[in-house]
Amino acid sequence: MFSFFFFMEKNKAICLFSGGLDSILAVKILEEQGIETVAVQFVSPFFGGGEDKDTSARVAEADRKWGISLQVVDITDDYFPMLKAPEHGYGKNFNPCIDCKILMVRKAREMMDLAGARFIATGEVIGQRPMSQRRDTMRIVERDAGVDGLLLRPLSAKLMPETSAEKAGIVDRTRLFDFSGRGRGNQISLAAAMGITEYPSPAGGCILTDPVLSKRIEYVVKADREVSKEAIALCRIGRHFVWPGEAYLVIARNQAENSRLLGLAGSSGFVLKAKDVPGPVGLLRGEDVNDACLSLCAGIVARYSKGRSQPMVAVTVTDLADAAERVLEAAPVWEEHEMTYRRL
Repeated sequence: MFSFFFFMEKNKAICLFSGGLDSILAVKILEEQGIETVAVQFVSPFFGGGEDKDTSARVAEADRKWGISLQVVDITDDYFPMLKAPEHGYGKNFNPCIDCKILMVRKAREMMDLAGARFIATGEVIGQRPMSQRRDTMRIVERDAGVDGLLLRPLSAKLMPETSAEKAGIVDRTRLFDFSGRGRGNQISLAAAMGITEYPSPAGGCILTDPVLSKRIEYVVKADREVSKEAIALCRIGRHFVWPGEAYLVIARNQAENSRLLGLAGSSGFVLKAKDVPGPVGLLRGEDVNDACLSLCAGIVARYSKGRSQPMVAVTVTDLADAAERVLEAAPVWEEHEMTYRRL
């Protein structure tokens, strides 16, 4: 009993860590008060740079640059169901920012008990983001994530009600801050005072806020297609064409994307490529793919090949289900002639 009591009384916090300056500062503000921090970076196919860095690289970078002990947690399995029907809706594009933050804070609450931590901290600043960091939505996050009194925002804490950690004297409120708004001058000055000289420039981070990528992802999710990491990875590359039914064509833009597309092709659909001239790989999927659809897709692939000026181009079509191949003679199809499909 005594050992359990001692474990729970440690001054420890779970800190949501994006890798941006605000989250770095939040961790360091608490560490300066002698609080042990567990920095957690939640990742998914939409944010966290999952395709660019592996987990060990992230952990090593956080330790090397800022002396931060980092844990990387993939929340994809919980994220996909939430994305289909977020309780608080979407932002300007297809970004469920409020429900996303609720999910992450809820996950942090689960980790808090396992780690014996006393509270949760984030690098949020009131007014910095138009949807998820308004005062009213920040309160909604606390309520719906079940963390009333447990969620501390060190950079804006003096503008918000006291948390349980402050009331209990675990955190000294006088050493917290009252930052607000979209400017970063206060954060940059604080970083300099703390000796933090290396940090990333601000960026959008989540691809669900991207005007082009969000439309592709919305199509995949709302068309009730299979939502998987591979499906989202496909949304991030190539040119995309969709038909009123289920047909969906992705055409690579360069050699690197050719390789990437083939790596994501799986065992269903069709791979199309110009036979006798250089050109991109196309991947066609769908439930209603017929000969007319294949011919049109072959024409689109021909349009992006080196044979685009020829009247006809031979295009190899491979059925991924059984590796069967055939060659279609297709006239290059130009976008100004499109009738039955649209480009995403």
